[in-house]
Amino acid sequence: MSTHEGSVAWAREYAGRGHGHWIDAAWVPATGATLDVVDPGRGEVIGAIAAGDAAVVDRAVASARASFEAGSWAGLSGTARSTVLLGIADEIAADAENLAHLEALDNGMPLASARGHVANAVQAFRYYAGMADKIFGHTSQIQARGHQFLGYSLKEPIGVAALVVPWNAPLRQTVYKVAPALAAGCSMVLKPAEETSLSGLRLAELLHRAGVPSGVFNVITGEGVPVGSGLAEHPGVDKLSFTGSTEVGRSIVAASAGNLKKLTLELGGKSPLILCADADLDRAAPTVAMSIFGNSGQVCSAASRLIVHRSIHDEVVERVSAFGRTLRLGYHDQEVDLGPLVSAKQLSRVSSYVDGGVAAGAEIVGGRPEGVPGDGYFYAPTVLAGVEPTMAVAREEIFGPVLAALAFDEVDEAVALANDTAFGLAGSVFTRDVGRAHAMAARIRAGRVGINVHGITDFTMPGGGYKESGWGRENGPAALDPYLETKAVFTALDG
Repeated sequence: MSTHEGSVAWAREYAGRGHGHWIDAAWVPATGATLDVVDPGRGEVIGAIAAGDAAVVDRAVASARASFEAGSWAGLSGTARSTVLLGIADEIAADAENLAHLEALDNGMPLASARGHVANAVQAFRYYAGMADKIFGHTSQIQARGHQFLGYSLKEPIGVAALVVPWNAPLRQTVYKVAPALAAGCSMVLKPAEETSLSGLRLAELLHRAGVPSGVFNVITGEGVPVGSGLAEHPGVDKLSFTGSTEVGRSIVAASAGNLKKLTLELGGKSPLILCADADLDRAAPTVAMSIFGNSGQVCSAASRLIVHRSIHDEVVERVSAFGRTLRLGYHDQEVDLGPLVSAKQLSRVSSYVDGGVAAGAEIVGGRPEGVPGDGYFYAPTVLAGVEPTMAVAREEIFGPVLAALAFDEVDEAVALANDTAFGLAGSVFTRDVGRAHAMAARIRAGRVGINVHGITDFTMPGGGYKESGWGRENGPAALDPYLETKAVFTALDG
């Protein structure tokens, strides 16, 4: 059996084990209902995970709280935590091929994408290992009330963090929260998406092998209600980090008000990609295509709105559609460009948006090519032309491989169209004019803007949104701050 075949078999065996929760460094079997694990490429049930309830939430939070109060992790030096984070990176690297196949099987993404996410996870843990021993306050000499004082500030772990991650990039989204939370000294409870919980459960085993103490990292699986909402409401949770839809983000804000827990929210997007008349179309057209079709459009920052100069509109639409028709759709264990959508529910959602767009007057350019697998939750790359700014396909997050193309005549009109949205997660502008590029980038109201590129993200750079795309920032040095409290201490120097 080849390494590839062995990892495919391992992933399916792991999926089929029937997983419980991971609490206090031990498996807690499901005691009630379970949720199916479904291979989205073939639409078949391949396993089950536990469906958590309020009692499980209480148990996991209590485990995290006990470990935090005991200081088994928070009480370690930054250097000691750094050593463990480096060990986690090594464990993930050693398990990389199995982990990639597991992620691809559970989510449906192409294996090449999953391998990239695993490699990124290794790098992220090493990056935050380098920051764990560099958490500093500052000092100040103070004269007040006729006396001399020394003031200094301390950065302390915030306590118990709840981490709620989406299904579109499960491992990567999990690591982008877990690595800085561990570096800061927090204990935590992870709630993976119910559609894609397997890589989070596997990560728990790898963290344990690397030496993360019992109770510091807990994983509870289940649906948003009661598990996600239970964590948001729980008085034992000090901080919650959530990535997902704006609608759910609003419910988390309301649920968290009880103890005013700190929140980081990366929410929805309807990101614009502005294509000026002087853009290099040979470079831009494939970039436009993969900025919306990549991961089957299941990306928060996907360039779902193409705002293209009217003089090149028809040519660009045809080029992007033609590129989409070349993309190979298939299963996680094949060499393909695109996989399926994550679930039957998501397939229905995407289809209904396209149908609604056509009913409103938009035109499908391209559409379903020959060779799309007949089983599973596949949806072919689709371009909608003739889109008006008021249409739902131009205003609401579809989260599928569907591009809405809008035409503009003047630069000011393009920027106005780009900002005519409730969201502000990402955006981009393509032009050969350097001055125009930077001037337009400055006017786009979004947390991440690309110039002649779209959707670049990296754990070394801050990510987050304007407007209804969220609160706070993750990644980069800024990612540590949400997991830290700042304390000021004043010491009298002259009695």
